[in-house]
Amino acid sequence: MSPARHASDDQLDAATWCRHLVAQGSVYAFLADHRHLLFPPELFADVIRQGGGHPSAPAEVVATVMVLQALEGLSDREAVSALRRDIAWKVACGLRLDDEGFHPTVLVYWRARLRTSDRPRRIFDAVREVVAATGVLKGRRRRVLDSTILEDAVATQDTVTQLVAAVRRARRLVSRAREVELAAHDYDRPGKPVCAWDDPQARQALVSGLVNDALAVLAAVADAELDVEQAEAVALLALVAGQDVEPGERPGSWRIARRVAHDRVISTVDPQARHTRKTSAHKRDGYKGHVAAEPQTGLVTECALTAATAADGSTGVELLTEEQPGLEVLGDSGYGSGETRAALRAAGHTQTIKPIPLQSAVAGGFTVHDFRVDQQAGTVRCPAGHSAPTTRSGQASFARWCQRCPLRGRCTTAKRGRVIHIHPYEQELRAARRRAVTRGFQQSYRRWRPMVERSLAWLVADGCRRVPYRGVERNDLWWSARVAAVNLRRLLVLGLARQDGAWVLA
Repeated sequence: MSPARHASDDQLDAATWCRHLVAQGSVYAFLADHRHLLFPPELFADVIRQGGGHPSAPAEVVATVMVLQALEGLSDREAVSALRRDIAWKVACGLRLDDEGFHPTVLVYWRARLRTSDRPRRIFDAVREVVAATGVLKGRRRRVLDSTILEDAVATQDTVTQLVAAVRRARRLVSRAREVELAAHDYDRPGKPVCAWDDPQARQALVSGLVNDALAVLAAVADAELDVEQAEAVALLALVAGQDVEPGERPGSWRIARRVAHDRVISTVDPQARHTRKTSAHKRDGYKGHVAAEPQTGLVTECALTAATAADGSTGVELLTEEQPGLEVLGDSGYGSGETRAALRAAGHTQTIKPIPLQSAVAGGFTVHDFRVDQQAGTVRCPAGHSAPTTRSGQASFARWCQRCPLRGRCTTAKRGRVIHIHPYEQELRAARRRAVTRGFQQSYRRWRPMVERSLAWLVADGCRRVPYRGVERNDLWWSARVAAVNLRRLLVLGLARQDGAWVLA
């Protein structure tokens, strides 16, 4: 919807009358003065040029609204409401006092167009160019990697709810699925099935019926020609029908499995959300936001959003692909795998990464680090002085010596004796553990590694611990906009200004 327009004059211009009400040094004041430089029209030419007619709102205005929306953690309706009534927003966007703004669907349209474009994160890139132009990162050769769990935007569903929802969706999208006679539940009726939930036998009978209904639908559509949306619905039904159940005692019966499926789908509403845990006692559902930050300034140099089960190490390496060699990379043990260390070493970076804790079969006993590995000779020597050859799979067995070994009580509880598994990057991991006990490592780690927690705290403030959308792609676009907005605010704290046609830090 196009905003209402009046004659061109300054009588109702928000900046003319109310610019002094906007705090100097704020993001609102900066955008009021420099939004046209940060977001020039050509930056969004491919987004606004679709079909005939004029765009409903100037590109710099919509981009400014998206930055402020990400900064304050607002929904589309809340952002448009702020644009209509908030003086700071009107000044930042260069609107008149009586400007009604635009419809919330404009933001939906812009996100969809950005997401499918060849440069979906151009708002983040625009702010990153300002960071580079100031030279604030010049000579700062440290990057800290870290991640945080972001809660999903939907409720976690149990097995019964997921089965019903998946069958219902397949029946709605695929005509052949609607022809199948199903007996466990009336899928046209909203809500959960009627069941005596306190009766274990009734619950198992319901689960068996729902799984059999799902299998019947899958069999009916097995050879049907499906479009992309239909194929996704059928694939989700197949996944949900098998991830949480196992065959029962009687043929054709099913029961809830006493396990957690790997990479389990937790909701048919948002199939990309996942279970995870940041600690052994703290379980979370949702996604994972990753950042690479410069610890002295607190600026985030790169970011990404992934499924909550994605590995920190491989994602962290990707965040540094555009960096020049010679960085000191800091991180917790989540980035301490051998593959991650080898990739960082190959990229020319030094590592100040906490080693992965060693496990011992006996409390206070020997770990794999107490066994000496000779890769050239292909042997492993145990603490008692016995040597065993390594197999092609990287195993070394000490069973022949363990039975009479006086150190057995400190080494293993296995009846057959100790078996050592040599990691493919064993030497990389051992070198990291040796360096981790040095004074230089500990001083650098304690000084610079905790700084990234400050950057993450800024990013998840204002209700931004919960993602606003469904799926990795949509939320990755939101995460990059959030990082851009926080980076811009941080630059202003550091003294960002425009002097002689260049970005500087005053």
